[in-house]
Amino acid sequence: MSYQEILFPFLGGLGIFLFGMKYMGDGLQKSAGDSLREILNTFTSTPLRSVLAGLIVTAIIQSSSGTTVLTVGLVSVGFMTLRQAIGVIMGANVGTTVTAFIIGFNLSSYSLPIIGVGSILLFFSRRERVNNIGQILFGFGCLFYGLKLMGEGMAPLSQLPQFADLMVDVSHHPVLGVGIGTLLTMVLQSSSATIGILQQLYSQGSMAIESVLPILFGDNIGTTITAVIAAFGVSVAAKRTAASHVVFNLVGAIIFTILLTPFTAVVVRISTVLNLKPAMQIAVAHGLFNVSNLLIQFWFIDKIELLVRKIIPGKDKSIDFKPSNLNESIIQNSATLALNQAKIELLQMGEYVLGAFEATKAYYENQNSIDMENASQYETAINDTDNRLTEYLVQLSATELTISESHEQTMMLELTKDLERIGDHCRNIIQNLNEAIQLEKKQQAKEKKAGKVSDRDTLILYDEDVVDLFEKVLKNIRDSLIVFEQDDKEMAEHMLSREAQIDQMVKMLRKKYISIMNSGKGRAADGVLFIDTASNLERMSDRTIHIAKYVLGERYGTEEISVDQSVNPLITFQSQK
Repeated sequence: MSYQEILFPFLGGLGIFLFGMKYMGDGLQKSAGDSLREILNTFTSTPLRSVLAGLIVTAIIQSSSGTTVLTVGLVSVGFMTLRQAIGVIMGANVGTTVTAFIIGFNLSSYSLPIIGVGSILLFFSRRERVNNIGQILFGFGCLFYGLKLMGEGMAPLSQLPQFADLMVDVSHHPVLGVGIGTLLTMVLQSSSATIGILQQLYSQGSMAIESVLPILFGDNIGTTITAVIAAFGVSVAAKRTAASHVVFNLVGAIIFTILLTPFTAVVVRISTVLNLKPAMQIAVAHGLFNVSNLLIQFWFIDKIELLVRKIIPGKDKSIDFKPSNLNESIIQNSATLALNQAKIELLQMGEYVLGAFEATKAYYENQNSIDMENASQYETAINDTDNRLTEYLVQLSATELTISESHEQTMMLELTKDLERIGDHCRNIIQNLNEAIQLEKKQQAKEKKAGKVSDRDTLILYDEDVVDLFEKVLKNIRDSLIVFEQDDKEMAEHMLSREAQIDQMVKMLRKKYISIMNSGKGRAADGVLFIDTASNLERMSDRTIHIAKYVLGERYGTEEISVDQSVNPLITFQSQK
């Protein structure tokens, strides 16, 4: 048989297998929605719960790399500590063994009908849930069909003397097998694909168990490359998370390579007692290896944390976000306490908004990537708080509230959206500034190519009026939080006066831009700065004025409402003329 007859079915099968894995994982993730991130974000208070969270999420999405990347992201924005992340990674390594057990059942004979059923659900239904199930089935069928093609392609390998010699070398030199497993998984970017290949080769008799196990250990090292890539360009905490993944898997591979002989004996014994098929034997070996590694290293989470802090020194720049103040259990018992908790949470959200705005302002002044990263972290915190607080306030609206309590609940619900929109405008300004930087870089590159000397020594035009506008909007944001917290009507009136100044400044900046462009000194990037950035700042200020007007009672005429009246929670308030 020619190499072409081996290579073509193997590569095609591998491609279909990897596609099936990803497509099935995406379908599972869509079905689960935001609950996966919520599991990792919420259920990681202790090391054991962190491990269970990692195991559950990985078992759902069928990808330890996906769980690890998600964890790196949560650590990067400060929602998870390094110690919690190490527990999640340990659990993810156990969760990924589910794939090997699925493959061990060998459903290749049914792969095409499964693909057919999946395609029917995908293309002949408009319901999202049915489409997701169709995607899962289609991917599941592709996974087994790919395995079948890979198996057909690899079948002749047992007849090749070069392959036989390599397997003998691996059985005599386990470190060589660990290296092969590491490189193969790094290239394929999927530990499940490597395990699937090993299961096929072992089932065909092309490999002995002594050759399979070292490659299986190396597979765990190779899968860490995804987390390492995900950690590039992010916070020190995220880099440490990726490093802890490498340390955990590397130490496990070293321990079990040293204990290869007794471990092999245990696997053979279990396989004999349970009369397991070859593919299932590899699944059991994979599961036993990862569970044992977890049980050994679980007790050293704090030592792993200490080690990676020494490996990757530096100040952790992730922002320490405070835990939620919301307690859903008191909603039915005390609306007053629930509203108080919501107010504390809303003020905390306001602090995140302030942080995002200050980081955005600093990014305009210095174009420092750390400021942009901080703004992004605050934006994530704002969105997360918005989701939690909105859900909490909606639950509260279903209880019996007095008119004043109902007004306060409605007010906080709308104020939550005001603060969330200010966070969005901060993100817009960062994008505007980045766009201006790219435009200026292109302009300067053109001038350099034409032999001209640029009259700008910065990528963004620094303008004192823009800085002044930032400062005035910052004051309005700060004052709006004080106005809300202290019900300070006098300060609210000052905010309205300042808003008129802000509107005038925005008009002046627009005229200034036109004047600069007409003088021939303007650049393409200046329009992004003077028009888009100024507009976003104006809209932020409008949101703070919305808060001030609520406190002044301009919407519902709340100063005339009696607090002793009760109200059905479904009543909607009308403006009083």
